[in-house]
This record gives sequence, structure tokens and C-alpha cells, in this order.
Amino acid sequence: MHDPIFPHHHLLGIEGLSPLEINRLLDLSDPYVEVNRGPDKVSESLKGRTIVNLFFENSTRTRTSFELAALRLGANVINMQVEASSVSKGETLIDTAVTLNAMHPDVLVVRHPQSGAVKLLADKVNCAVVNGGDGSHEHPTQALLDALTIRRRRDKIEGLKVAICGDVTHSRVARSNFYLLLTLGAEVRVIAPRTLIPSHLDRLGVQTFSDMREGLKDCDIVMMLRVQNERMSGSFIPSVREYFRFFGLDREKLSLAKPDALIMHPGPMNRGVEIDSDVADDFERSVIREQVELGVAVRMAVLELLANNLSADRAKGSKP
Repeated sequence: MHDPIFPHHHLLGIEGLSPLEINRLLDLSDPYVEVNRGPDKVSESLKGRTIVNLFFENSTRTRTSFELAALRLGANVINMQVEASSVSKGETLIDTAVTLNAMHPDVLVVRHPQSGAVKLLADKVNCAVVNGGDGSHEHPTQALLDALTIRRRRDKIEGLKVAICGDVTHSRVARSNFYLLLTLGAEVRVIAPRTLIPSHLDRLGVQTFSDMREGLKDCDIVMMLRVQNERMSGSFIPSVREYFRFFGLDREKLSLAKPDALIMHPGPMNRGVEIDSDVADDFERSVIREQVELGVAVRMAVLELLANNLSADRAKGSKP
């Protein structure tokens, strides 16, 4: 039978999920953190299942995390090298989906540079699909691992003041975090140059600041974002030096947040651009390495839950 709280076939985004559904995913992830820290990390809960990582963008960090999660659940894993696949010969995304579907995978993990491409693909297959990041749309498992990191450190998310700082316009990580943090009752602030603040944030209930020293006051969490030069068509920042001066996180700016404020970053970090090394490597307050660690646990929970929901669908003879 489907999971009674999270009955969905796919995980395409955080938008639209209820607090109960988000907390269900976090609750399922929690025990896997301890499993991954122990000597016996491998279970057979997904033995015989096939997970395909289909990445149209390079991503060592996320792809490896999904691969490790699947292997620790006992699944078979195939990493599709898109550059060497039929896509490079002109095959469309839909043709790729139909071809893969004919091989009966259980879960597809898809990353794509175009927003909405993962949803389009999910509509054409009868396996479960996880959005591994699509354009500037969403990156749901990153938001979940960020939330799990915060919850384990602060025992709650509701009521916390979270500052999301940097290149918000091009960030799917920021977008998924807005939905998740607001749904769970956090106060969300965005701090960025005006050129990197989307106009619709006020409607979501996000406070915006273009002065980092003002926006960081009394924050519990400081979440820095990578400057995504590869997604910028034009000049959004005057120079790296100017950007770091006004929006890079250093000791002086961090001193305006709460004394025990946690420092987060989805990686990979541009040291000296969005964050100073002294702050990034502060093991008392930086949880950046912990985010990477907890990402494997979150992805184990997501893969297992969706694979089990898929089994329930197949037992009933229905299409996901």
C-alpha cells in the first residue's frame, strides 16, 4: 500500500507539499543518519530495484549522493552519461524518457538545465521520478537536507529567522527552501543585490533586503548561495571584489546575526566571493559538511519511499 502520509508517485518539488508530508520525509530520513555513521551501512530494502541517475548537467556532489544512497539500500544503480548518450546525437528528452522507460527502471533521478523538464519527463514514464534539480525551478532534496540539518541542530524550524543570501534569481535551491521553510513556519529573509532579487518574493511572504548588515540582524540561520555565473546572461554584479565587499559573508557581517547562528551553503563554494574561508571552516558554527552528510540520508528516505509507493501501484496494476 502507499505510504499513508506521503502517497505521491514522484518528488518533483517542495511547492504544494503539506507540513505533514514534509515532516514525514524528514522523519524517515533521520534514522538513516545514524545508519550511515555506523559500520554496517548497507540494507536490502531495495534489493533488485533499479535506480537510474539521468543527469543532463554535471554534478559530482548530487549525483554521487544519490548513487551512494541507492547502493546503501541494496539497489542496482546506472549512471547515464548524457554527453555520450543518444541525446548528443539529437534525440529528444521525450524519446530518451520512452527509451529508458522500456527498460523498466524503478526510479529515475533527473537533473536538467531547463525548468519544467523533469515534470515533462515524469508525465511520459511509469516509474517514479525524483527531481535532482531543474533549471532555476526547484531542487527538493537539497531543501530537505537543509531542513534536516536545521532541525537536528535546533530541534525545530518554526519561528526561526533564516537569511538566504546571494544569487536568488538563478537558484533552484533558494526556491525550494522558500516553499519548505515558509510551510514549516520559519521567517525567511532574502539578502542580495537588487539585480538578484526576483520581484515575486513579496507575494510568497519573504522579506527582502539589499543591505546585508540590516538583513542579518538577529538571524538564527545564515544560508549563503553560490554566484551562478553560468546562468547569467549579462552583468548582474559589478565585480567579484565589490560583490564580496557588500554581500560576502565574513566575521564582521556574521557578528550581526545571533551569536550561535548556523552557517550553511549548498556548495560548491566560491571562497572569497560569497563566503570567507575563515567563516566557512568555523567548525563551531558552519554546518556545511553536515549538509553533505545528511544529503545521503535524505535521498535514501526519498528513494525507498517512492520505490515502495511504486510497488503498491504495480500491485494494483495502475500507472504512477
